[in-house]
Amino acid sequence: MSPELKRRKVVENMEDALLPNFFEWCQKVAIQLNPKVFVSAQGTVSRYGMMTRKDLPAGEIIFSVPRSALLSQHTSRIRDLLEKEQDILDSSSGWVPLLISLMYEATDERSPWAPYFGLWPQLTPPDLPMFWSEEERLRLLKGTGVSEAAKKDLENMEQEYSAIVLPFIRRHPTTFCAQKLSLDLYKRLAAFVMAYSFQEPLEDEDDFGKDVPPPMMVPVADLLNHVAQHNTHLEFTPECLRMVTTRPVTAGHELFNTYGQMGNWQLLHMYGFSEPHPNNSNETADIPMTTLQEAALLGAESEEERAQVRERWDFLCHMDMVGEEGAFVFGCEEVLTDEELRTCLKLLCMSPEEFADYKENEGWEEDDEEEEETMSTQEISRFPPAWRRLLHITAELALKAYASDLRGDQTVLDDPALYTKLSRREQYSLHVRYGQKRILHQLLELTNSG
Repeated sequence: MSPELKRRKVVENMEDALLPNFFEWCQKVAIQLNPKVFVSAQGTVSRYGMMTRKDLPAGEIIFSVPRSALLSQHTSRIRDLLEKEQDILDSSSGWVPLLISLMYEATDERSPWAPYFGLWPQLTPPDLPMFWSEEERLRLLKGTGVSEAAKKDLENMEQEYSAIVLPFIRRHPTTFCAQKLSLDLYKRLAAFVMAYSFQEPLEDEDDFGKDVPPPMMVPVADLLNHVAQHNTHLEFTPECLRMVTTRPVTAGHELFNTYGQMGNWQLLHMYGFSEPHPNNSNETADIPMTTLQEAALLGAESEEERAQVRERWDFLCHMDMVGEEGAFVFGCEEVLTDEELRTCLKLLCMSPEEFADYKENEGWEEDDEEEEETMSTQEISRFPPAWRRLLHITAELALKAYASDLRGDQTVLDDPALYTKLSRREQYSLHVRYGQKRILHQLLELTNSG
């Protein structure tokens, strides 16, 4: 047995030993677990997981968690204090009240949720890229967008902690111990929220962006792992949250929840893992919007044409179609940002006369084409030639951002001897790079003028 497998086995045995105390607590707080299933750290795809003892039909409840057992800013023992000072705890993430609650409860062995936190000795967080060195992130994830997202997370956490959390803690010395509630703890618990929290679904899709419910920790539910082809989902009722099978599952198999339709780069960024090709049907490749602008400038043949590109890009910004941090999102079978892509290609490829007319009408012109709700990737091959040329250059620029090419990644994936030598971080990063590059190469083929 390799040293890595031995270490993994020791960790699994240690984690299994922590489960009895946790499930004793579950009984006390009225969490009901179906006897046909069990939680284990062995035989699962990651850390903990839930397995079946017996066959389960579709629609069977595998556990239910009463709302009184949820851990949030509204159930923490300091909820009154958080509510009283909620205005000064406002932040861009919206996570500060929950994170302060977690810091308070996780560092007190008398906390009602102590057995829950006990599942993670020393509160060891998931292995998210934000905990990797910058050198490792760049080496393994250059071009994927993960490194930039992780760096931004760290900057936001440090800013929130220094500007909001630490001053709040110091104002209440009888409630908090500032030495215990460090920036390091804040980052680790932020990783737990990122990887394990849940949010109440919005009642109406039109309410998106309005009073978005804050995240909350849901014991037992956060032990299930994710795959795109999941077999359970979480249902929210006024009394409890319950996990229900979505299709029959035979005995001896793992039960999987879904974290949503997420590409591998999102899974690695937020949860610390990725799915091997072709398991993730939600795989995406994100091309920064600014790459399209760069491609248009490269295609301009004179300073006058470059000035026209800049003017049109400024107009797209005015229309809120593009932004410095925005991206065009391409899936395996569809374009998830089809409206933005069509509009940008249309404006950037217009004649000066067409653009002048379009600009005069502030972009509100009748479109003769009937646009589908979701654009299939195959539709790209039917774009006007100028659109395809511009998109082709954009895809080429996007591929140049990676440190390796598709063929090199394919070689490692096709050779079990090479692949098994990789660490988990290297394997997960390889899945991310490979999936994105496949989609970008497909985009090259679809835009090839021949």
